[in-house]
Amino acid sequence: MNPFIAGTDDHTAFLERFYRVQRHFYDLTRRLFLFGRERALARVTRQRPGSVLEIGCGTARNLARLRRRLPGADLCGVDACSQMLKSARRRPGLRLYHRRAEDIASPAELGRPGGFDAVLLSYALSMMPQWRPALQAARRCLAPGGALHVVDFWDFARWPGPLRGLIRRHLAAHHVRHEPGVLDWLRQAGAAVSPVAGRWAYVACLQAGR
Repeated sequence: MNPFIAGTDDHTAFLERFYRVQRHFYDLTRRLFLFGRERALARVTRQRPGSVLEIGCGTARNLARLRRRLPGADLCGVDACSQMLKSARRRPGLRLYHRRAEDIASPAELGRPGGFDAVLLSYALSMMPQWRPALQAARRCLAPGGALHVVDFWDFARWPGPLRGLIRRHLAAHHVRHEPGVLDWLRQAGAAVSPVAGRWAYVACLQAGR
C-alpha cells in the first residue's frame, strides 16, 4: 500500500513502529542529511519571538536549541508519534503535546489563545499524508505579525541523476517524499523560498498579516 495514499491512522502506526528504535539515535544520524535546519533556526532566532510552536517536533532537538538562544520564550512542540515524544520529554523547559498537525483547530488548544510568534515545520511536511491541513493549522496558530518557518526536502534537481533516484527511493521506503504542492502553497501564500545544498532542501518563511 502506498503510505501517502493510506489513511493517517496507518501512517501514525508506521511512525510508532519506526521510531520505537530510531528515536534513540535519531539526532546523531539526522544531522548528516537534514540540511538547512540551522538556517531555519537562525531565522527564527533573529525574529526574537516570545513564543514558538514546532509542529512535528520529534525529539525536540530544534526546540532545545531555541531554548538556549531565546531565554524566557514559551516553547511548545506537537508530534503525532508518542515514541518520539518520549525522547522530547527528557528536555526541560518545553511544553509538549501528542497530536497530529491536522487535528489542531486553534492555538488555544496549545495554551496560546493569541497564537504563536513563530511556527516551525522542520522536515515534517514530507512525512505527512495530510500536508495541506497541516499547513492550514500552522497558519491558524500564528499570532498577528508572526512568521511560519519551513525547512524540508526539495527535488534534488542539481544532484546527479542516478544519485537523485537513489535518494528518492531511499526516502520513499521510509514514507518520506517531496510534494511539489507544498511549495506551490507556500509561494501562493507569499512565502520567500530559498534553496539549500543544490535543492536538496529548501527554507521558506511566510510572514503573517498584522
